[in-house]
Amino acid sequence: MRAVQVKEFGGPEVLEVREVPVPRPGRGEVLIAVEVADVMFLDTRLRSGWGQDFFPLSPPYVPGGAIGGVVTDAGAGVDPGWVGTRVVSQTASSGIGGGVPTGGYAEFALAKAETLIEIAEGVSTQQAVALAHDGRTGLVVFDRAAVRPDSWVLITAAGGGLGTLLTQLSVRAGAKVVAAARGADKLALATRLGASAVVDYSVDGWERQVGEITGGGAAVVFDGAGGTLGGQALSAAADGGIFLGYGSAAGEFMTGDAESAAARGVTVLGLFDVVSGPIDWSAVAHRAQAEVAAGRLEVIVGQTFPLDHVDQAHTSIENRSALGRTLLTIGARL
Repeated sequence: MRAVQVKEFGGPEVLEVREVPVPRPGRGEVLIAVEVADVMFLDTRLRSGWGQDFFPLSPPYVPGGAIGGVVTDAGAGVDPGWVGTRVVSQTASSGIGGGVPTGGYAEFALAKAETLIEIAEGVSTQQAVALAHDGRTGLVVFDRAAVRPDSWVLITAAGGGLGTLLTQLSVRAGAKVVAAARGADKLALATRLGASAVVDYSVDGWERQVGEITGGGAAVVFDGAGGTLGGQALSAAADGGIFLGYGSAAGEFMTGDAESAAARGVTVLGLFDVVSGPIDWSAVAHRAQAEVAAGRLEVIVGQTFPLDHVDQAHTSIENRSALGRTLLTIGARL
């Protein structure tokens, strides 16, 4: 089968398409003929050699932590009824709060039977894969925020996959959204999805602009940017508000003055604070698909690339030109 391998740590040029053996499912695993693979910002960081203390990887390895396609084989202990089913799943080596996102950029990939989600009628494989991480995380983070009608919500990295979902969820809850992103295309997308105001955070003082728009700060801040941008977003939270930092598009999680925020009564939560409790992730995944199938959520897949152009997929994420989710369209040779 054809698969992408990171031959050594470095830039997008280290991604190579090679012929490798088709893996065999072990106990509790299935083999999936991959139609679509998710491309995450984390994939680009790991490819560069970042995060060895948290994600121990040794090249060559196949990146990719979420896939969609058809189950073609089932290992011992797996219901054979899964064979022939259209599913989305994390790869066998990946997992929420643990594991390493590898194995997905390939024509065939392994997944654990316990993480399989059958793709709902009316949902495409591309949509399902785009929801594999963002749909579940978005709903859990949104539920924790308890967004109220007529309140102001600030969303950073608003042009990304998770930001576009949170924008729609907040608007549907009756909130007024300030979408923060970089560049006209992302801001235009946020406006189309219902944002009441947009700010470009490549402009100095953007967080003060948010304060002026909201009349003193946002009751809820969803931060997908992290880093210094996340710290600026934290300063734009209203007294007594809540800040949920779930992303690191700027290269790291939020770096800001949490003590000053706490003195203003702002509740500051990171992603692991939100997802560490008992959560029925399967139920949340089905809920996300149901929202899309019913037409209540639009999945933004901004760009897709064939396997041979995987370097372009990584480049689009790293140069911040990507809108929504970025996917690899594979189509296994059955």
